Amino acid sequence: MATASASVAPTPLLKDELDIVIPTIRNLDFLEQWRPFFQSYHLIIVQDGDPSKVIKVPEGFDYELYNRNDINKILGPKASCISFEDSACRCFGYMVSKKKYIYTIDDDCFVAKDPTGKEINALEQHIKNLLSPSSPFFFNTLYDPYREGADFVRGYPFSLREGVPTAVSHGLWLNIPDYDAPTQLVKPLERNTRYVDAVMTIPKGTLFPMCGMNLAFDRELIGPAMYFGLMGDGQPIGRYDDMWAGWCTKVICDHLGLGVKTGLPYIWHSKASNPFVNLKKEYKGIYWQEELIPFFQSVALPKDCTSVQKCYLELSKQVKAKLGKVDDYFNKLADAMITWIEAWDELNPSAAAAAVKLPNGSSK
Repeated sequence: MATASASVAPTPLLKDELDIVIPTIRNLDFLEQWRPFFQSYHLIIVQDGDPSKVIKVPEGFDYELYNRNDINKILGPKASCISFEDSACRCFGYMVSKKKYIYTIDDDCFVAKDPTGKEINALEQHIKNLLSPSSPFFFNTLYDPYREGADFVRGYPFSLREGVPTAVSHGLWLNIPDYDAPTQLVKPLERNTRYVDAVMTIPKGTLFPMCGMNLAFDRELIGPAMYFGLMGDGQPIGRYDDMWAGWCTKVICDHLGLGVKTGLPYIWHSKASNPFVNLKKEYKGIYWQEELIPFFQSVALPKDCTSVQKCYLELSKQVKAKLGKVDDYFNKLADAMITWIEAWDELNPSAAAAAVKLPNGSSK
């Protein structure tokens, strides 16, 4: 006979400190496969598209759902900063959450299996990544030294081994890789079958393409920088929402002494989007990114930018000054970045006023 202690299921990590944010236009049947891993957590569902459509959520999940009418009602005129007809709308969920951590996943992502055939609890791995330090100032050749079975290698400075707080955990995908439209067109049958058992800190000063379909972050440390921009309806660009957020976030993390990890966990990405539709959304971004990347590589934030909000507002000024000449879209985006911060602070007044000590000694 099982003992009482053995029959009690373990408490999920951060059960009351984490929200799962899901953008969608369809019924969320995919949650059935995630039930063993997600059911104990609170979900924030951001419904894109027609607000009169009823989105069905499987029974037994604790959730709140927001459609466009809700967003307009809550934010008023500031709702203009939230994209429509694009998964960038997910960032509204980040704003209304009251939890310390966020995990966001797309509705075409399912539970992957590791090489032994065991189902991967992606959320658990993200939490492990976020709760252990990062090492952005010196690369460790055994990857994440804080994982079980690893450590800092010979020659790694002892003064840097304490690491810094981890703000972002960026997960990957088996099956359909996150390719841009031109790569999709030339490699229509390519699938990712490579499972690499590694987590690494992205070094300071290095940008990366952040994908929003399997992503977790510390909302208190970096939340206000996780704005997914102006995309979709009425905008000249799409599918760069998570890229924009990633570039802004990485520059701010580098400035504030915070870490970004990438690698595990994997999810199973089930559906390849149409490459011709994607090309129409991406083509300006593909062209513009050749100027965007050098901009972000050269961004310098002043020392008095001691909070994420201050950093982000400064970044918006530089976007307008330097990228506004690339296209007028970036002037609109810079204004939306300011609106986003104003809306964030209105919905999160205590967070805006709180002074949180950051690793570089400044206050947030």
